Amino acid sequence: MAEAKQFKAESKRLLDMMINSIYTHKEIFLRELISNASDAIDKLYFKSLTDDGVGLKKDDFQIYIEADKDNGVLKITDNGIGMTAEELENNLGTIANSGSLAFKNENGGADDIDIIGQFGVGFYSAFMVAKEVEVRSKAYGSDKAYLWKSSGVDGYTIEECEKDSVGTEITLTLKDDTDDENYSDYLMQWKLKSLVKKYSDYIRFPIKMEMEHDHLKEGTGTDDIPPEYETHTAVETLNSMVPLWRKNKSEITDEEYNKFYREKFYDYNEPLAHIHAKAEGTATYDALLYIPSQAPMDYYTKEYEKGLQLFSSGVLIMDKCGDLLPDHFSFVKGLADSQDLSLNISREMLQHDRQLKLIAKSLERTVKNELKKMLTNEREKYEKFWKAFGLQIKFGVYNGYGANKELLKDLLMFHSSFEKKLVTLDEYVSRMKEDQKYIYYAAGESVAQIDCLPQTEVIKDKGYEILYLTESVDEFAVQMLMNYEEKQFKSVSASDLDIETPEEKEETKKLAEDSKDMFSCIKEALGDKVREVRLSERLKTHPCCLTNEGQISLDMEKTFASMPGNEHNVKAEKVLEINPNHDIFKTLQKLNETDKNKLAAYGKILYAQALLIEGMPVEDPLALSELLCDLMTDKQ
Repeated sequence: MAEAKQFKAESKRLLDMMINSIYTHKEIFLRELISNASDAIDKLYFKSLTDDGVGLKKDDFQIYIEADKDNGVLKITDNGIGMTAEELENNLGTIANSGSLAFKNENGGADDIDIIGQFGVGFYSAFMVAKEVEVRSKAYGSDKAYLWKSSGVDGYTIEECEKDSVGTEITLTLKDDTDDENYSDYLMQWKLKSLVKKYSDYIRFPIKMEMEHDHLKEGTGTDDIPPEYETHTAVETLNSMVPLWRKNKSEITDEEYNKFYREKFYDYNEPLAHIHAKAEGTATYDALLYIPSQAPMDYYTKEYEKGLQLFSSGVLIMDKCGDLLPDHFSFVKGLADSQDLSLNISREMLQHDRQLKLIAKSLERTVKNELKKMLTNEREKYEKFWKAFGLQIKFGVYNGYGANKELLKDLLMFHSSFEKKLVTLDEYVSRMKEDQKYIYYAAGESVAQIDCLPQTEVIKDKGYEILYLTESVDEFAVQMLMNYEEKQFKSVSASDLDIETPEEKEETKKLAEDSKDMFSCIKEALGDKVREVRLSERLKTHPCCLTNEGQISLDMEKTFASMPGNEHNVKAEKVLEINPNHDIFKTLQKLNETDKNKLAAYGKILYAQALLIEGMPVEDPLALSELLCDLMTDKQ
């Protein structure tokens, strides 16, 4: 009888943690055992390159899955290098001791040895679904086979056994079904096939299993004989073995790229672009990334989960690794595959993995370069992208106090007063007039509404281009940028446009001094609704407009007002500007001499008019209505 041994780990609690805490889903056990089998085959295949005694060619290697539903037993068999009694003791008796990693180190860490499991805990995931695990193994070059057996934390036994061929056979006696878990599902061919496809599709050796299929019985299903079916069994290969992203780009057609995208990421639409990247050095990986043509329905909601599929040597580690994508590129779908990442690694450990951070940084640059290339060479396609995901790029400029603005600024687009088309900041600056000091912008709900704003009149009159900011984040992003190519941004609603000539400024100053008493009367009537009432340097035909002092603009005030929980009630410091060249100004001057009450009433009406032009609500519509009626009936 074999002697029972205790695990060499620190305690039973450690093994319990390995089984129950490292992996989120129990189904991961199959991925781990298949990966271990693949490693064992890799080792023997590596030996076969220099040792003719192996007697196997690459096509001879395989992993075989066998399910015994009647007895609740699942077997995974490989014809890899196998293990001696000492290796069983060292590799399976010591938690977190990786034989795969040791093998690679013994061979000088050779890059051509593609070992998956280098962390040393994956095998123990079997205990998540099995009440007993047996490992029957015969090492290459040995004439003896050994049986390792364990029921979990109580320890294990190792004894000599019979096994004809080199390799390892793992037998899992599955746990009994409970109300919460159906362990018997792992004996169903559809379940096993789907798990292999999901996690191990790109293992480079065939994973085989006997599959049952119902076929129409010959001679039935005719007009005279009803259809009868009979069950046929055949051994099938469940995995495709060759990852698309590991192939040379020249071998792959656009249709193959697009088909892979549709099937892998469940999108009926063709992607706008694909990026097939390979990197070696500090960050070694293969990546296949896609830019979708449309945003998912939940993209701009809290429910949307960003992330790329993360593989280690063709084995899926994580279905959505958010750490591989910055928020500003969260629309990207795809995958990254690196040999430098350990397969058996938790989500928490991945977040601190230096290699993962290097890959993420490299992918960020790759996506940026692809978008810039699309903008330069395929403008129509880029504008389609911008319509779907431009908002996310603008959020990226604003988020993190502008940490990514240098990376993203060349990707930005805004509508423009020139032809009302989308333009880049580079295009705007390239056609600025010689005497133009600023990049001018105006914010509003739509291009049509902004185009009619009184504040734009003088800018247009001088022939300067204006960027039309139509989304709530636009002005925040522009203010975060501060400047582009050393040209500062300036809102057409800014308090000082710095657009008048010295002669015009002197004339305005004199007229403002003469109108000081009139403006004071209107300011008193409006109270704290405005910070100041003054002459306008920007109006040509409109009687009045609102501008702002400080960083909070009129459009920002509207944005803050629409946010839930705006308990601070953020307001712009409004300035009411009155056009000295409009007939209303003469009327106000007369009233200042003859009827201060009516002057105050007119001031309130002009303020309400300016609010409505800005698309802002009038604070007290009833009071405004009564005031208008009083003026119309000469009660003022």
